[in-house]
Amino acid sequence: MDESLGQIYGLELQARALAPQLGEPNEVRFFIATNSLKPSTNQVHLLEFNEEKSTINAKIFEHSMGEVWKMNANPHDPYEISTCYNEQNGNIIRTKAAVLRYSDETEEKNEIKSEYLHWSNVDLLNINGEKVKTVEFHPHQKEKLACVIDNRVVLYDRVKGKDTQIAEVLSAGSSSKHINAFNCGKWSLHHQCQQFVTLHESHIKAYDIRDQNHLAWSIEDAHGQFVRDLDCNPNKQCHFVTGGDDGFIKIWDCRNPKEAVFVRNDHSHWVWSVRFNTFHDQLLLSSSSDCKVLLTSASSVSSEATNVNSELSNSGVEECKVLPDGLLQTFEQHEDSVYCVEWSNVDPWIFASLSYDGRLLLSKVPKQYKYQIIL
Repeated sequence: MDESLGQIYGLELQARALAPQLGEPNEVRFFIATNSLKPSTNQVHLLEFNEEKSTINAKIFEHSMGEVWKMNANPHDPYEISTCYNEQNGNIIRTKAAVLRYSDETEEKNEIKSEYLHWSNVDLLNINGEKVKTVEFHPHQKEKLACVIDNRVVLYDRVKGKDTQIAEVLSAGSSSKHINAFNCGKWSLHHQCQQFVTLHESHIKAYDIRDQNHLAWSIEDAHGQFVRDLDCNPNKQCHFVTGGDDGFIKIWDCRNPKEAVFVRNDHSHWVWSVRFNTFHDQLLLSSSSDCKVLLTSASSVSSEATNVNSELSNSGVEECKVLPDGLLQTFEQHEDSVYCVEWSNVDPWIFASLSYDGRLLLSKVPKQYKYQIIL
């Protein structure tokens, strides 16, 4: 791979859904899904990157149910994903959700005449609402799902039996039709994973799933405009990063919601995706409608800065394993809005970005920054 350009995988259709294969412990793999208005043409691609050969191998599955707007991978099962897609019935368009599973035998059993591979199991969620923004697998509890529907967070339990059933068990938020829908949502990795964080217009609201409609904490006017995405720092308690239509990325400590602890404004348009590096949380990725992917250092508020400070105080030996705060690298290989960016689940130095024109770019953290961190 040319580290300055990355490795490109192109689709024939538009796309805006990307997810790393979280349950895979060894191989660098990503799921991408298409966003075509013709339901029968939509696909899910499972890509595997071979770093030694600099090649990308793909398995292509059908997704004839509709255009995919959001996709997540199950952290407990490498063969399972969730998708949110549009279903059109006459002039009425509703967003639906499904949990899809394939197996190692899928390719062997696939009919020769079929253009795509088929799923071994498809569970359609019973959705009581119009707009489904995301289906999120619980980080630790395999049977639990959270679904953002309109202005509610609906929890589902998966009961294993003769057939897997997904049943609604809790609804948090508001049932009023006069309150605008949530933008998105995600499980918090903190507070014993008992909180679900939602984005509502320019605000951030966290609900305690043990108590229906209990608002655990909130940040009002987190951004000047819509908050598009958030991510939870897996290594530092109570820290979240958000990106919004104002072009800012901000890191928040939910214990002190009045002011962000880290702010950057390097994008010139809406920020669609923000991600902490799961190993080195001083590294941040963001993607935007300005067709750029940015690699940013937030060392001063990272867990690694805390670790270095503790080592200094205990041993008196100076160690420099954190980068200075600020923009590290701009990746400009995309020619359309970049809706998604994701770190590899296996290699902390590899990430993928996906633009609306169907271009997926596999990139690496530049060597000079990698070596400053690990040496």
